[in-house]
Amino acid sequence: MDTCASDEIYQDQILPHVSRTFALTIPQLPPGLRSPVTNAYLLCRIADTIEDQTAPSAAATLVLLQRFVAVVRGIADAAPLVEDLLAQLSPDTSPAERDLVRNTGCVVRFTAALEERPRRAIRRCVELMCDGMHRFQQTAGLQGVPRAVDLDEYCYYVAGVVGEMLTELFCGYSAAIDRRSGALREFAVSFAQGLQMTNILKDVWEDHSRGVCWLPQEVFTRHGIDLATLTPGPDARFDAGMRELIGVAHAHLRNALAYTLLIPRRETGIRRFCLWAVGLAVLTLRRIERTPGFTSGAQVKVSRSTVTTVTLLTGAAVRHDWVLRRLFDLATAGLTVAPPSAVHVAHSAAPLDALP
Repeated sequence: MDTCASDEIYQDQILPHVSRTFALTIPQLPPGLRSPVTNAYLLCRIADTIEDQTAPSAAATLVLLQRFVAVVRGIADAAPLVEDLLAQLSPDTSPAERDLVRNTGCVVRFTAALEERPRRAIRRCVELMCDGMHRFQQTAGLQGVPRAVDLDEYCYYVAGVVGEMLTELFCGYSAAIDRRSGALREFAVSFAQGLQMTNILKDVWEDHSRGVCWLPQEVFTRHGIDLATLTPGPDARFDAGMRELIGVAHAHLRNALAYTLLIPRRETGIRRFCLWAVGLAVLTLRRIERTPGFTSGAQVKVSRSTVTTVTLLTGAAVRHDWVLRRLFDLATAGLTVAPPSAVHVAHSAAPLDALP
């Protein structure tokens, strides 16, 4: 068995152990996209592990992230970095995450073997994510981020760059998709921000228990809430601030649907990959809005039966745009939505062909 094939086998084997969600959605993609998208996810997961599970100091973590970027770009060897990472990982690091770090070389070798366009897109994503994620983690605390635009920027670096990268992978895979690249890029970052904001709102109290908050103080100031002193429990003022953010996330997910419907109807696998993410995010937002005062993400997490329903309905309607729009309207009926003037996304100055 050649090295590339064995690296691909490792990626497929480790994915279900580090992400149940992506282990469900990535196999829906056509064969030519499954392995590159798996590779990209695993690289991002390694970066996240470095940021969250190695904490001698912020400066030391930054050095590790910079070394990781050099490895991904092919200008440094993985082995010394892996040795140092394994020695510095937190005791709380899961066995699967440790195994992934241990096999960084396998994942990076697969990246290097990709064709130029996907390789460039993946490397750009990892570099921007490592830089931006670390900058935000340095000032993270219970005080939240100062402004709504800061939340937009955070979402860009931890999710928007992934939306841009996936769009490049999709366009590189299909000439028909590539012809719609301009319109897809218009919605790609917003799509990702909708998903990320949904996760932030769902996990607000889990993040709070870790001493972190990604909510914008600017929004909650209007409702008389100081995020730095916030505690779990019923509070109508906090619920009002959450509804504002639910409305913004909902508006971004409307853009996510628009993005999905730009994918040619015959590309059912890519459409399912997108639709499952959008559907589950919408239903999660609905549960959040209907559960004021929730104190745990588990209280607003969609059930397994709901996941099954989403996959079945979107699977049956995947080629029919009008049915998909109708399903989206039914799922979002009564859900707060922000006006277009309140919906913004951040962007990077780094062009898509910025890296070798």
